[in-house]
Amino acid sequence: MPTEPGSSLLTRAFVAAALALAVLVTPAAAQLPTVPQPQLPALPGVGDVTRDVVPGVEGAVPLQELRKLKLRDLVRGNPRVLEMERGQAIVRHEVIAIAPNEAALAAARKAGFSVASTETLEGLDTAIVTLRAPEGMSTRRALKRLRDLDPAGVYDFNHLYAESGTPTPVTRQGHGGAAGARVGLIDGGVDARNPALSGARVQTRPFAGPAVVPSAHGAAVASILAERAERIYAADVYAGAVTGGSAAALARAFSWMAQERVAVVNVSLVGPPNQALQAIVAGMIARGFIIVAAVGNDGPAAPPLYPAAYSGVVGVTAVNARGRVLVEAARGSQVDFAAPGADVEAAGLDGRSTPVRGTSYAAPVVAGLLAQRIDAPGAEASARATRELSATAEDLGARGRDDIYGAGLVGRAALAQK
Repeated sequence: MPTEPGSSLLTRAFVAAALALAVLVTPAAAQLPTVPQPQLPALPGVGDVTRDVVPGVEGAVPLQELRKLKLRDLVRGNPRVLEMERGQAIVRHEVIAIAPNEAALAAARKAGFSVASTETLEGLDTAIVTLRAPEGMSTRRALKRLRDLDPAGVYDFNHLYAESGTPTPVTRQGHGGAAGARVGLIDGGVDARNPALSGARVQTRPFAGPAVVPSAHGAAVASILAERAERIYAADVYAGAVTGGSAAALARAFSWMAQERVAVVNVSLVGPPNQALQAIVAGMIARGFIIVAAVGNDGPAAPPLYPAAYSGVVGVTAVNARGRVLVEAARGSQVDFAAPGADVEAAGLDGRSTPVRGTSYAAPVVAGLLAQRIDAPGAEASARATRELSATAEDLGARGRDDIYGAGLVGRAALAQK
């Protein structure tokens, strides 16, 4: 609900503590339908390599390019609302801030900014404010101006975060997850009546528009979670809105998870680093929540994607039926676990099974396994659940932890579904 953030020491302390935690904890972002897979030469240390392409888009588009193309098309179709900034999609003329004090807001208003919205993030003891740039001021200049006015504040673009593909249509029967296991999902919309989710209780809520809009990606990820969890809290951060998937929408979704005290939250979305979102994620982790995120499909040489690469987030990569990492999967210190993300099936919008591929579908395997090991958020419980899962991991690649497979493969049984 709207509120005036004021100069509360509590909210400023939240930001300071959250960002401090982000520096101290170790780092840990997503996913496409299976389509024809021409063979590429093997890469040293990786083994057999396949590369999905998407037919019908100028012949063939590699998976690692599809997310970027979709974002560019979205921006081109909505130039009054969206724009590209350093290769990333943002909401035009908007800057988001975490808990700015009264003096900072007064300075912003004096500089011509207007407050578009102010929302309390329940469960996180803070607020998020959306500021609109003065007429004629670019979004880039607006961000710089606000940071200059309040150097101690947390301000950033309202970046968009994207799913990396949608599955396509065999009927998949609903399966019940582990008794009592609860897990959160921040993704596209989920239809609680989907037959593939009949074994789980699904609670949904929109965070970008007035109503939940079911998506193929959300359905697929939720169906994998339902194999291991009894109850799913599904946050729709798109809800059919042009600005769906924004950092502000993700912040609202995290707030809901905190209110419901859902200990494990899966995010199979990826995007750029964002100071406001970083503070929210760090605040969740500081309260003992486990955030699991797909590391993304932009390729092994691509920069890290977020939220997976934020400190303390459990980053998940994907392997195929032979236990080999997908060629498009990200590499780096943000990788904590590997899980099946190819040669597996998930549910479509109608509940029927479809082959899927990508780190988006590996992350919910890990999230579900962690949810079975923790009942409520807490630092000790979260650390224990992660240690227990690590102890079950099958070491792959270089001996011990590595930047390709993390601690190793978990959830191998999921590969038997195909």
